[in-house]
Amino acid sequence: MVHSRLAGVRTVWRVTDDGDFFCGACGGDRCYQRLDGRRRLTVLGIPVLARGPAGPVVECVSCRTRFPERALARPTTTRLGTLLREAVHSVALAMLAAGGTESEAARRIALETVRDAGFPDCSEERLLTLHTALAARGLPLVAREISDSVAALTPHLATPGRESLLLRGARIALADGPYLEAESGMLRRIGEALWLPPADTTRLLTAAATRPLPGP
Repeated sequence: MVHSRLAGVRTVWRVTDDGDFFCGACGGDRCYQRLDGRRRLTVLGIPVLARGPAGPVVECVSCRTRFPERALARPTTTRLGTLLREAVHSVALAMLAAGGTESEAARRIALETVRDAGFPDCSEERLLTLHTALAARGLPLVAREISDSVAALTPHLATPGRESLLLRGARIALADGPYLEAESGMLRRIGEALWLPPADTTRLLTAAATRPLPGP
């Protein structure tokens, strides 16, 4: 048997990619390097035999902690914020598309919702312009596009966050009275995209209709 100090396995790493990711060790957005490795049996420090590939792994440039490559699937804090803003914006437009823009109260609540989500400079004129362009595609296509926008965020939200997003839409729908059939259908489609069980969606929408909703 070769003494462990004379023989061993060494991994040689090379950088194949880099970018930004959320580092679980640092607890924030950091730069990363994607590393691919090759294992080699060494004798007296000299590589003598290939032992196959290693990795890939993701290494945080700041703390040097290494993670499985699946760590890149988690969005950065910046990306998560963007996904949330876009989802809220999409929900607000969807509710206007389903309920119309005739109601001043619905327009006002939709605009407040969009501004509070991270678009403080959004004007009513811009919101209505976007609504017109979206509504021209037809409600079924709108529902599909909104579902796709919301679904991109869903895996990264806890249940309370998913419910809160649905209730933002409900608040817009209820601004001018009880749910219209189209509004109710759109909200249920949003609930599906948020992975909420149908019974939970019904419970939330019923509760929203029977008591005042908090601000967005």
